[in-house]
Amino acid sequence: MQWKQRLLREDRGRTKLQGLYFARKKLYKSMASKPGILTEWPWTFLGNFKYLVLAPFVGHSIYTYFMSKDESQRDIVYIIILPLLLSRVIHNQIWISLSRYRTAKGNNRIVDKSIEFDQVDRESNWDDQIIFNGLIYYIGYLLLEQAHHLPLWRTDGIIIIALLHIGPVEFLYYWLHRALHHHFLYSRYHSHHHSSIVTEPITSVIHPFAEHISYFLLFAIPLLTATLTGTASITAFGAYITYIDFMNNMGHCNFELIPKWIFSIFSPLKYLMYTPSYHSLHHTQFRTNYSLFMPMYDYIYDTLDKSSNTLYVKSLEREAELPDVVHLTHLTTPESIYHLRLGLASLASKPQSSKWYFWLMWPVTLWSIMITWIYGHTFIVERNLFKNLKLQTWAIPKYRIQYFMKWQRETINKLIEEAIMEADQKGIKVLSLGLLNQEEQLNNSGELYIRRNPQLKVKVVDGSSLAVAVVINSIPKGTSQVVLRGRLSKVAYSIALALCQGGIQVVTLDDEEYKRLKTKLNPEAATKLVLSKSYNVSKTWLVRDGLSEDEQLKAPKGTIFIPYSQFPPKKARKDCFYFSTPAMITPKYLENVDSCENWLPRRVMSAWRIAGILHALEGWKEHECGNMMFDIDKIWKASLDHGFCPLTMASATESKN
Repeated sequence: MQWKQRLLREDRGRTKLQGLYFARKKLYKSMASKPGILTEWPWTFLGNFKYLVLAPFVGHSIYTYFMSKDESQRDIVYIIILPLLLSRVIHNQIWISLSRYRTAKGNNRIVDKSIEFDQVDRESNWDDQIIFNGLIYYIGYLLLEQAHHLPLWRTDGIIIIALLHIGPVEFLYYWLHRALHHHFLYSRYHSHHHSSIVTEPITSVIHPFAEHISYFLLFAIPLLTATLTGTASITAFGAYITYIDFMNNMGHCNFELIPKWIFSIFSPLKYLMYTPSYHSLHHTQFRTNYSLFMPMYDYIYDTLDKSSNTLYVKSLEREAELPDVVHLTHLTTPESIYHLRLGLASLASKPQSSKWYFWLMWPVTLWSIMITWIYGHTFIVERNLFKNLKLQTWAIPKYRIQYFMKWQRETINKLIEEAIMEADQKGIKVLSLGLLNQEEQLNNSGELYIRRNPQLKVKVVDGSSLAVAVVINSIPKGTSQVVLRGRLSKVAYSIALALCQGGIQVVTLDDEEYKRLKTKLNPEAATKLVLSKSYNVSKTWLVRDGLSEDEQLKAPKGTIFIPYSQFPPKKARKDCFYFSTPAMITPKYLENVDSCENWLPRRVMSAWRIAGILHALEGWKEHECGNMMFDIDKIWKASLDHGFCPLTMASATESKN
């Protein structure tokens, strides 16, 4: 029972560290702000069911339009509110994905500082303002007779809305914004928004509830005026709301995209339209560039940041970043697009899992699958910084199932080879192969590419050595016997050899596996290899992802399953322990970590990915492909020396779920 006590001690230690982290985080927040009245959104307690507050209005609008016998009650304005809200969600998500992709590439990036999980969590309620606006639209429609049966277009209404925005809205916002930076209001409200030094598009709408009320009252001036004067139209409403969303998202996207020629053609435009770098300075300097979308009031009241033009030009001229290390991965399930860092930020910040509402999103899922069939090039997923080492993750636009289709192998190998050659041309030091990109049946653990391109300068790493080291060091101390199950691989053979040489008995339950393993072992090590027909020989199982439910059920109660593959086995037991796939906890100085790697917990990285980082840090000059393996003890020591910590369990609590 020593291993159980060890697991419990480690789990308690990890829980204590997490508790200290959250306590410090809470203390920091309490020092940074003093929440005022109406800080929380009214429907916060509903959690993921918050959209239900719109249900009565949505239901009533649909019923009125389709079921009413009175033609005069069928109003397209009432029913079009829901599509408008959905379009705003899509609009915001497009900006999120575009911003994350562009800032990962690095060209035109404005601020280099990192985004971490606390910012993602803080900004996960960005859709609250859409719900709030939706409620106001529905209630406004029901209360105002003038809002019924609006025409599609009215030129005078569009002009009125534009003039009222340029005048009262921009002017009042400027002074409201300056007031919000007064220490009284700032500490109670606006500091929440400024907690994000490095902005993302959705940062634009992260404010306390009371602050959103004040903003809505401002933006309602043009809309309400047009409605009450009878000049409103569907186009004017939709265009104004889209304009606000567009400018908000653009101003917080953290990459510069407004070309200089626009201001050259019409120089007064600099007073009427801000740029992303212009507003970014407000988040880094705090006391300048207060204007909403039109900088003219900063010019008038002398609050313009003197470095605005310099930063604008510098950001436009900035070239794409060249990383030192690239990790090459691929898509897993069709729903994995939502868990990518470029996908839904809140899902990407949590371990990959299936959600019940994914079936509602099947049109987007199907569209993404079609795009991956058409788009034949790797794409950048994220960037990180490890000390002075620049890291990027690239993804092959192929799903896991495609890697098992023989007719897809040539295409996949071509994509991987193209990525390696691109990395070589760019002067990248190391490229590590993740997930099935180093599958032996596909390319013999990457050896195929080295054989085809012997002149490669970039070092190709399959990460097998560190994966073996992680598995071996996950086995509880005092273990004298382990069961090895699953399809044999380079990692499995190396694990068996290392364990047998270390005096630990390796048990196989299949004749063919036993014969194949024995051919890989020297005579002395082979004495520790055992063929057994009993499933009760050991409670420590080293398994591959294909481990069946039937085999798991045959294991004795309390068995610990330690995967040695890139994919975890499907859990079938509640009375057993399931370890993570080979992975380690990253050191705190790994920067810009705001998403999870597949099914791994936060700030946990797979051994195959870490191996590439270690390869560059240590300056190793060899490829790790094919049959090539590094010294297990050497690479394990290197990982610890560089701050990586053992992860004995990703879910090393007794599985009750």
